[in-house]
Amino acid sequence: MTTGRHHPAPAARHLGGRWRRWRRGRPFTAGVLIALGGVEMLVTLRAPLGVLLHIGPQGLAAYLVPTVLVLCGVLLIATPQQRVFYAVLSLVLGLVSWLTSNLGGFLIGMLLALVGGALAFAWTPDKRSRPAGDTATADAPPHREPADDQDDVGGALLPGGQAPASAPAERG
Repeated sequence: MTTGRHHPAPAARHLGGRWRRWRRGRPFTAGVLIALGGVEMLVTLRAPLGVLLHIGPQGLAAYLVPTVLVLCGVLLIATPQQRVFYAVLSLVLGLVSWLTSNLGGFLIGMLLALVGGALAFAWTPDKRSRPAGDTATADAPPHREPADDQDDVGGALLPGGQAPASAPAERG
């Protein structure tokens, strides 16, 4: 007897799980917000408003800042290892857009870029999603106990290093 519930096929569940793992393994939301902020600024530059005028170098900066923001958003998703650089760059460009791109795309694009940059800066990779054989304790340097229950005041050992032999006066 069936309960009337429809369960998705195993292949569909597997595909959704892969997408979720990929998306959570990078600052996806931050990258999307930064790219959307840049796109919104580019759209407002093309707005048919006679009051907005761009001449000379400021006109170039008006198109350059949102374009770099869109690139930062895409590269943030593609290479999450460089997230700090892209986050700081998007925060700075989001603030600069206030002056160059119609008040930061009428505040909306600037706020999207600033929130996305803050999220990217705060994002950290999930340490729990490592394979079972790769644990954090395997990467930790070996722990050395102090000899004769004395405090270790000589300093820490480098990984793979050996403790120096004690001087004859210290053996005493």
